[in-house]
Amino acid sequence: MWIQQQPSTPAPLADLQGRSVGLKFECEHCHTEVFTDLIGVPAPNDQADSPAHADNHEIEEIKCPGCDVTHSLEVDSSFDGVTFKVSDAKGVSYQVAE
Repeated sequence: MWIQQQPSTPAPLADLQGRSVGLKFECEHCHTEVFTDLIGVPAPNDQADSPAHADNHEIEEIKCPGCDVTHSLEVDSSFDGVTFKVSDAKGVSYQVAE
């Protein structure tokens, strides 16, 4: 089941930490629906000297099959939750791998 990311609310860390997710989004340039391969959700850095420094990131790129624009994918994991950022995209959704 695809879950629409809410812009102001991170996804629950407990549901995603240590798991892999697939992302789905609409390319802003050509409006093609793009699906990613599975991306690992990193754990926050529990060795950080403060919660502000505990954020951890996974960054990848994917080329849109409709217009060849390269989108940057970023998975940000903190103790507050997980956010998915995709450049030049709208309507980001995620699905947890079984």
